[in-house]
Amino acid sequence: MKAFLISFLLVTFLNGFDSLNKGHIDSMKPLVASALKNNGGQDTATINRLNKLAFYYFKLNPDSTLYYGHISTGLARKINYMPGLANGLLQTGHADFFKGSFAQAKLEFDEAISIFKKLKDKHGLSECYELYGRMYNLQSEYKLALSFLNQALELDKQQRDKTATADSYKNIGMVYFGEGQLSTALDFYYKALSLDEEAKDKHATAAIYNNIGDVLQNMDAYPKALEFYKKALQLYYLTNDLEGVGTADENIGEVLLAQKKYEDAISYLTKSINIAIKQDDKDGMSYVYADLGLCYTYKNQANLAAKYLTNAIEISSKYKITYNQAYAFISYSTFLNLQKDYKDACKYAIRGQALANQLGNVWFRGNAALQLHKSYAGLGKFQEAYKYSNQYSDLKDSLKSTEGIQKLTSYSLNLNFASKQHKAELQQLEKDITYKQKIKQQRLILSFGFIIVVMAIITVFYYRQKTGHLKTIAILGDKNNEILKQKADLNEAAQKLSGLNTLKDRLIGILAHDLRTPLSTLKGVFELFQDKTLTMDEMLAMIPNIIRKLEYTSDFLDTLLFWINSQVENADPVSKSFDLRSIAAYEIINHSEQAESKGIRLIDRISEPAIASADPESIRIVIRNLITNAIKFSRENDTIEISARLHSDKYYNEEYYVVTVKDTGVGMSDKQVERLFKGKVSSGTGTNNESGTGMGMMFCRDLVEKSGGKIWVNSRPGYGTEFSFTLPVGIVPEESPAVELSC
Repeated sequence: MKAFLISFLLVTFLNGFDSLNKGHIDSMKPLVASALKNNGGQDTATINRLNKLAFYYFKLNPDSTLYYGHISTGLARKINYMPGLANGLLQTGHADFFKGSFAQAKLEFDEAISIFKKLKDKHGLSECYELYGRMYNLQSEYKLALSFLNQALELDKQQRDKTATADSYKNIGMVYFGEGQLSTALDFYYKALSLDEEAKDKHATAAIYNNIGDVLQNMDAYPKALEFYKKALQLYYLTNDLEGVGTADENIGEVLLAQKKYEDAISYLTKSINIAIKQDDKDGMSYVYADLGLCYTYKNQANLAAKYLTNAIEISSKYKITYNQAYAFISYSTFLNLQKDYKDACKYAIRGQALANQLGNVWFRGNAALQLHKSYAGLGKFQEAYKYSNQYSDLKDSLKSTEGIQKLTSYSLNLNFASKQHKAELQQLEKDITYKQKIKQQRLILSFGFIIVVMAIITVFYYRQKTGHLKTIAILGDKNNEILKQKADLNEAAQKLSGLNTLKDRLIGILAHDLRTPLSTLKGVFELFQDKTLTMDEMLAMIPNIIRKLEYTSDFLDTLLFWINSQVENADPVSKSFDLRSIAAYEIINHSEQAESKGIRLIDRISEPAIASADPESIRIVIRNLITNAIKFSRENDTIEISARLHSDKYYNEEYYVVTVKDTGVGMSDKQVERLFKGKVSSGTGTNNESGTGMGMMFCRDLVEKSGGKIWVNSRPGYGTEFSFTLPVGIVPEESPAVELSC
């Protein structure tokens, strides 16, 4: 009964779309039919109408777009009508790439571009570049996609076409989303949203709501994602966009799937797959089949799950839709793991991971790592399972650290709203003053009419009018000063909030980077023990290592709390004399296991006492960060050396220690070195796909400078990196004099 109701509503909805577009289509069909019958349609008006029909039919039936587009291009070639030919090629290229015929679409786009360039038609050229970019994005060829979309954006700006500019921003954002660069994607989505809302373009606004929902879904912010998807769905219904409705239904179904509401998810996904099949949308079909397969996987309906997941793999592989192919492989691995077919699950997870690495998509990489962890654990390969458990935790953390983006974006929107509201209030105030001024002027004119005969009174009244005008100007001047002061206050408040938000991001980043991984590791070990995957002997063998990691994590938490207090309270660190050798030795011991697991040698070159003056806890954090960073970007058989030397500056007559952490790892480019200490940077993945916050070097700089020193770096790609920082020389403690004992 429920399936019948869904089908009935869908058919009714599709018929509604047909009837709403009927006015556009039916008005041209008789004209086109008549022209084709009388003169073979060999005139520019008929060709233009055919191209319009091809355009209108795309959202309802891409096959009709191909039909009318092929007729228009054939007629345009016969009469050598270049604008009509280019437009027809644009329409057929759009439909071909939508249906997965990428090679044919490329031929049509290339010919259309050549014609538009000769015609100097920037608008047509921009549309070609935009569709080219979207096609390459669908194929996950992101560099080519960005190249064409940026060309389209430049042409849109030259023409001052805000609607097209917003569309280009949206498409560029979709490329960055596909690469897993969620922050950059959001930047472009909000640029597009601002222009679309200004133009009151409901259809374009719906598309942006949908895209923002995708970002929020990837950050596991499901309630917020649903809110945006439902807004998009409502606007798609209002703008009669059948393809958009199918996309929104698919996205809502995915969120409900993540929330384990499988029946509701299947309801939305069924509507979406029916629309995709009707439009022959290979992209939509392959992705929704994977979603349906996961729903039935978790409902323990293995036959249906296998059927849908197999369909997803076949379609995405046949049409080389890499993004969907990665999702299908990882989803099928999830199904096989739940069926305890760990060997085949491992194979599909590896294939999904390879495609995820090719795409650079962090969300896919994380889910592939999770399935590999489960597969290897099921196969009894605990070392590999442990490795992928840590990799999954790191990748998941790197995604969740972007939740600050959502809060920052919400803050920005609220601030803009408050600013606009304040501006509106000021404008209303100015209107009130102007209105009062007009009333006063009218009264003055009326009084002037009564005493027109008496010139002296006219002069006096003029003086009064002039005085009132000057007072009004003075009032407006005061109000303007108030406005400027309030604007300055708003700017100051925004700077303070930005500073607090930066501090918050730092704290979240370092907590996620250095605390979550040991706890996740401990949790994974106990889960394996609870599932009886680990024996009691294996568990007992691992306990000393676990205790050592927990002791180190506890020590790190103490030092982190100290650093947080110094940041929040702006307190100066308490300097005292201490031996650098003992701190370096402690950190080397605690990182030796991590280095050995990667085949890296940690060498302590501090053989003599090195008494420095600073806060030892701050310096411990600095050395820890530098050693961790060196391990992250070093490879097997590389070395890391920690040294400290006393330096005498004869010109300034002072002495200080230079502490150096040197590695023979992958090194950095001049561009990376230049921006390392200047602001927040995106942390690259390590040689074993380790993730990071990108803020470690900022913390090191802050702590070293508060200790009265400075920090710098020398590096070359392929030759390693050398971090150095200075510390003041401390006071060497005096030895107690020997006491002679008498008999």
